[in-house]
Amino acid sequence: MNAQERQSRILALARQQGRVEVSTLATDLAVAPETIRRDLGVLERRGLLRRTYGGAYPVEGAGFETGLSERETLHVADKRRIAAEAVTLLGDAETVFVDEGYTPQLLAALLPGDRPLTVLTASLSTAAAVVDSPHTVLLLGGRVRSRTLATVGSWACAMLQGFVIDLAFIGSNGVSRELGLTTPDPVVADVKSKAMAVSRRHVFMGHHSKFGASSFCRFAEVGDFEAIVTDAGLSTSEAHRYSLMGPRVHRV
Repeated sequence: MNAQERQSRILALARQQGRVEVSTLATDLAVAPETIRRDLGVLERRGLLRRTYGGAYPVEGAGFETGLSERETLHVADKRRIAAEAVTLLGDAETVFVDEGYTPQLLAALLPGDRPLTVLTASLSTAAAVVDSPHTVLLLGGRVRSRTLATVGSWACAMLQGFVIDLAFIGSNGVSRELGLTTPDPVVADVKSKAMAVSRRHVFMGHHSKFGASSFCRFAEVGDFEAIVTDAGLSTSEAHRYSLMGPRVHRV
Protein backbone atom coordinates (compact mmCIF):
# COMPACT_ATOMS: atom_id res chain seq x y z
CA MET A 1 0.00 0.00 0.00
CA ASN A 2 1.54 3.30 -1.10
CA ALA A 3 1.15 6.64 0.71
CA GLN A 4 -1.82 7.80 -1.38
CA GLU A 5 -3.70 4.54 -0.85
CA ARG A 6 -2.90 4.61 2.86
CA GLN A 7 -4.12 8.19 3.22
CA SER A 8 -7.35 7.37 1.38
CA ARG A 9 -7.89 4.47 3.76
CA ILE A 10 -7.21 6.66 6.79
CA LEU A 11 -9.68 9.28 5.56
CA ALA A 12 -12.35 6.65 4.90
CA LEU A 13 -11.91 5.22 8.40
CA ALA A 14 -12.08 8.68 9.98
CA ARG A 15 -15.32 9.44 8.16
CA GLN A 16 -16.77 6.06 9.05
CA GLN A 17 -15.78 6.09 12.73
CA GLY A 18 -15.74 9.82 13.50
CA ARG A 19 -12.14 9.66 14.77
CA VAL A 20 -8.94 7.68 14.20
CA GLU A 21 -6.07 6.90 16.57
CA VAL A 22 -2.41 6.87 15.54
CA SER A 23 -1.61 3.68 17.46
CA THR A 24 -4.56 1.76 16.02
CA LEU A 25 -3.87 2.89 12.47
CA ALA A 26 -0.20 1.96 12.77
CA THR A 27 -1.13 -1.56 13.85
CA ASP A 28 -3.91 -2.06 11.31
CA LEU A 29 -1.89 -0.69 8.38
CA ALA A 30 1.38 -2.30 9.49
CA VAL A 31 3.45 0.89 9.42
CA ALA A 32 5.30 2.96 12.01
CA PRO A 33 3.37 5.52 14.08
CA GLU A 34 5.55 8.26 12.61
CA THR A 35 4.35 7.27 9.12
CA ILE A 36 0.75 7.65 10.28
CA ARG A 37 1.54 11.05 11.79
CA ARG A 38 2.98 12.19 8.45
CA ASP A 39 -0.14 10.93 6.67
CA LEU A 40 -2.36 12.81 9.10
CA GLY A 41 -0.30 15.94 8.49
CA VAL A 42 -0.85 15.61 4.73
CA LEU A 43 -4.58 15.12 5.17
CA GLU A 44 -4.78 18.06 7.56
CA ARG A 45 -2.99 20.35 5.09
CA ARG A 46 -5.53 19.26 2.48
CA GLY A 47 -8.33 20.35 4.82
CA LEU A 48 -9.74 16.82 5.18
CA LEU A 49 -8.78 16.00 8.77
CA ARG A 50 -8.02 17.94 11.93
CA ARG A 51 -5.33 16.49 14.16
CA THR A 52 -5.75 16.11 17.87
CA TYR A 53 -3.70 14.49 20.59
CA GLY A 54 -3.06 10.90 19.49
CA GLY A 55 -5.25 10.96 16.41
CA ALA A 56 -7.51 13.00 14.15
CA TYR A 57 -11.16 13.54 13.18
CA PRO A 58 -12.73 14.39 9.81
CA VAL A 59 -13.54 17.91 8.65
CA GLU A 60 -16.99 18.27 7.15
CA GLY A 61 -17.13 19.95 3.76
CA ALA A 62 -19.00 19.99 0.47
CA GLY A 63 -17.97 16.39 -0.20
CA PHE A 64 -18.61 14.91 3.26
CA GLU A 65 -21.04 15.45 6.10
CA THR A 66 -21.51 13.37 9.22
CA GLY A 67 -24.94 11.79 9.44
CA LEU A 68 -27.22 12.03 12.47
CA SER A 69 -26.59 8.39 13.42
CA GLU A 70 -22.85 9.08 13.70
CA ARG A 71 -23.41 12.31 15.61
CA GLU A 72 -25.44 10.42 18.21
CA THR A 73 -22.38 8.34 19.12
CA LEU A 74 -19.65 11.03 19.20
CA HIS A 75 -18.78 13.22 22.22
CA VAL A 76 -22.15 12.44 23.80
CA ALA A 77 -21.21 13.47 27.36
CA ASP A 78 -19.86 16.81 26.11
CA LYS A 79 -22.98 17.42 24.03
CA ARG A 80 -25.24 16.71 26.98
CA ARG A 81 -23.40 19.30 29.09
CA ILE A 82 -23.54 21.82 26.25
CA ALA A 83 -27.30 21.32 25.84
CA ALA A 84 -27.90 21.62 29.60
CA GLU A 85 -25.96 24.89 29.74
CA ALA A 86 -27.57 26.33 26.61
CA VAL A 87 -31.10 25.77 27.89
CA THR A 88 -30.32 28.00 30.89
CA LEU A 89 -30.09 30.91 28.44
CA LEU A 90 -33.77 30.61 27.51
CA GLY A 91 -34.71 33.65 29.60
CA ASP A 92 -38.25 34.88 29.02
CA ALA A 93 -38.44 33.61 25.43
CA GLU A 94 -41.84 32.27 24.42
CA THR A 95 -41.03 31.29 20.83
CA VAL A 96 -37.90 29.25 20.16
CA PHE A 97 -36.22 27.94 17.02
CA VAL A 98 -34.21 24.77 17.65
CA ASP A 99 -31.81 23.81 14.88
CA GLU A 100 -31.18 20.38 13.37
CA GLY A 101 -28.47 18.15 14.86
CA TYR A 102 -27.95 15.96 17.90
CA THR A 103 -27.01 18.67 20.42
CA PRO A 104 -30.12 20.75 19.56
CA GLN A 105 -32.18 17.56 19.88
CA LEU A 106 -30.79 17.07 23.40
CA LEU A 107 -31.59 20.70 24.22
CA ALA A 108 -35.16 20.35 22.98
CA ALA A 109 -35.75 17.49 25.42
CA LEU A 110 -34.52 19.74 28.26
CA LEU A 111 -36.84 22.69 27.59
CA PRO A 112 -38.67 23.50 30.84
CA GLY A 113 -42.27 22.42 31.12
CA ASP A 114 -43.34 25.04 33.66
CA ARG A 115 -44.60 27.40 30.96
CA PRO A 116 -45.87 26.84 27.42
CA LEU A 117 -43.44 27.50 24.58
CA THR A 118 -43.81 27.50 20.83
CA VAL A 119 -40.96 25.45 19.41
CA LEU A 120 -40.09 25.69 15.73
CA THR A 121 -37.68 23.28 14.09
CA ALA A 122 -36.67 21.84 10.74
CA SER A 123 -35.61 18.58 12.40
CA LEU A 124 -37.88 15.56 12.60
CA SER A 125 -35.79 14.19 15.48
CA THR A 126 -36.01 17.45 17.42
CA ALA A 127 -39.76 17.64 16.87
CA ALA A 128 -40.11 14.08 18.16
CA ALA A 129 -38.12 15.01 21.29
CA VAL A 130 -40.67 17.72 22.18
CA VAL A 131 -43.95 16.40 20.82
CA ASP A 132 -45.07 14.84 24.13
CA SER A 133 -44.27 18.00 26.11
CA PRO A 134 -46.76 20.76 26.94
CA HIS A 135 -45.24 22.92 24.20
CA THR A 136 -46.63 23.72 20.77
CA VAL A 137 -44.36 22.20 18.12
CA LEU A 138 -44.18 23.56 14.57
CA LEU A 139 -42.24 21.46 12.06
CA LEU A 140 -41.06 23.31 8.97
CA GLY A 141 -42.08 21.76 5.66
CA GLY A 142 -39.87 20.89 2.72
CA ARG A 143 -37.60 18.15 1.40
CA VAL A 144 -36.25 15.85 4.12
CA ARG A 145 -32.49 15.25 4.02
CA SER A 146 -31.82 11.59 4.73
CA ARG A 147 -28.50 12.14 6.51
CA THR A 148 -29.87 14.56 9.08
CA LEU A 149 -33.67 14.04 9.00
CA ALA A 150 -34.14 17.79 8.57
CA THR A 151 -36.31 19.70 6.13
CA VAL A 152 -34.82 22.16 3.67
CA GLY A 153 -35.83 24.19 0.65
CA SER A 154 -38.15 27.04 -0.25
CA TRP A 155 -41.09 25.78 1.81
CA ALA A 156 -39.05 25.76 5.02
CA CYS A 157 -37.67 29.24 4.33
CA ALA A 158 -41.11 30.60 3.39
CA MET A 159 -42.59 29.34 6.66
CA LEU A 160 -39.81 30.98 8.66
CA GLN A 161 -40.35 34.26 6.82
CA GLY A 162 -43.80 34.57 8.39
CA PHE A 163 -42.59 34.39 12.01
CA VAL A 164 -40.95 36.63 14.58
CA ILE A 165 -39.02 34.35 16.95
CA ASP A 166 -37.68 35.28 20.37
CA LEU A 167 -34.64 32.99 20.44
CA ALA A 168 -32.81 30.73 18.00
CA PHE A 169 -30.52 27.90 19.17
CA ILE A 170 -28.18 27.37 16.22
CA GLY A 171 -25.56 24.74 15.39
CA SER A 172 -23.07 24.51 12.55
CA ASN A 173 -20.54 22.16 10.99
CA GLY A 174 -17.75 24.67 11.49
CA VAL A 175 -17.10 27.99 13.21
CA SER A 176 -14.07 30.23 12.90
CA ARG A 177 -13.21 33.80 13.79
CA GLU A 178 -12.22 34.51 10.20
CA LEU A 179 -15.01 32.78 8.26
CA GLY A 180 -17.91 32.69 10.71
CA LEU A 181 -20.36 29.79 10.84
CA THR A 182 -20.44 27.37 7.94
CA THR A 183 -22.23 24.23 6.75
CA PRO A 184 -21.64 21.98 3.73
CA ASP A 185 -25.01 22.29 1.96
CA PRO A 186 -26.40 25.55 0.52
CA VAL A 187 -30.02 24.58 1.26
CA VAL A 188 -29.16 23.96 4.92
CA ALA A 189 -27.39 27.32 5.05
CA ASP A 190 -30.53 28.97 3.66
CA VAL A 191 -32.69 27.62 6.48
CA LYS A 192 -30.19 28.58 9.16
CA SER A 193 -29.74 32.06 7.68
CA LYS A 194 -33.49 32.62 7.55
CA ALA A 195 -33.92 31.42 11.14
CA MET A 196 -31.23 33.90 12.20
CA ALA A 197 -32.91 36.73 10.29
CA VAL A 198 -36.32 36.30 11.94
CA SER A 199 -35.03 35.73 15.49
CA ARG A 200 -34.34 38.46 18.04
CA ARG A 201 -31.69 36.52 19.97
CA HIS A 202 -29.16 33.94 18.83
CA VAL A 203 -27.24 31.30 20.81
CA PHE A 204 -24.67 29.04 19.16
CA MET A 205 -23.94 25.66 20.68
CA GLY A 206 -21.37 23.19 19.44
CA HIS A 207 -18.58 20.84 20.41
CA HIS A 208 -15.07 22.30 20.56
CA SER A 209 -14.07 20.25 17.50
CA LYS A 210 -16.21 22.62 15.40
CA PHE A 211 -13.96 25.58 16.23
CA GLY A 212 -11.39 26.56 13.67
CA ALA A 213 -13.07 24.37 11.05
CA SER A 214 -14.83 25.73 7.99
CA SER A 215 -17.16 24.26 5.42
CA PHE A 216 -18.64 25.32 2.08
CA CYS A 217 -21.49 27.72 2.90
CA ARG A 218 -21.33 30.61 5.33
CA PHE A 219 -24.59 31.61 6.99
CA ALA A 220 -23.65 33.80 9.99
CA GLU A 221 -20.84 35.72 11.68
CA VAL A 222 -19.54 35.08 15.19
CA GLY A 223 -20.64 38.56 16.25
CA ASP A 224 -24.27 37.75 15.41
CA PHE A 225 -24.57 35.68 18.60
CA GLU A 226 -25.15 36.78 22.18
CA ALA A 227 -23.63 33.55 23.49
CA ILE A 228 -21.51 30.59 22.44
CA VAL A 229 -21.87 27.37 24.42
CA THR A 230 -19.20 24.71 24.04
CA ASP A 231 -17.19 22.28 26.13
CA ALA A 232 -13.95 22.82 28.02
CA GLY A 233 -11.97 21.36 25.12
CA LEU A 234 -11.92 24.88 23.70
CA SER A 235 -8.96 26.54 25.37
CA THR A 236 -9.44 29.54 27.65
CA SER A 237 -7.31 31.70 25.37
CA GLU A 238 -9.27 30.74 22.27
CA ALA A 239 -12.57 31.29 24.07
CA HIS A 240 -11.36 34.78 24.97
CA ARG A 241 -10.57 35.54 21.32
CA TYR A 242 -14.13 34.61 20.36
CA SER A 243 -15.56 36.67 23.22
CA LEU A 244 -13.77 39.75 21.89
CA MET A 245 -16.02 39.47 18.82
CA GLY A 246 -19.17 39.97 20.94
CA PRO A 247 -20.66 36.77 22.33
CA ARG A 248 -20.27 35.48 25.87
CA VAL A 249 -18.49 32.12 25.73
CA HIS A 250 -19.67 29.37 28.06
CA ARG A 251 -17.24 26.44 28.51
CA VAL A 252 -18.77 23.45 30.31
